[in-house]
Amino acid sequence: MIVHIVMFRFKDENKDANIVEVTARLNALLELIPSLNSMEVGIDFSKSERAFDMSIYTTFDSKEALGEYAVHPEHIKVVEIIREVTSESKVVDYIKD
Repeated sequence: MIVHIVMFRFKDENKDANIVEVTARLNALLELIPSLNSMEVGIDFSKSERAFDMSIYTTFDSKEALGEYAVHPEHIKVVEIIREVTSESKVVDYIKD
């Protein structure tokens, strides 16, 4: 199994509304992208200086399935929105035995 985790730091402008919108759009991808096995969207509550605002934890059967997700048109639409409303993101991809 492949795990893909991304963390986002949102811009201050319309932050709460943008988090709500991005969360809804990300959750909708589960029904739209066959190669996406699972997705968990988490919103930070700690508000610490080190914290990011949101994380996503997604799983795939293979690296190829992750690649299909990455270029899927519905995913690209969400990525475009995320790029507009975030200031930073970090990612980690790994194989889970």
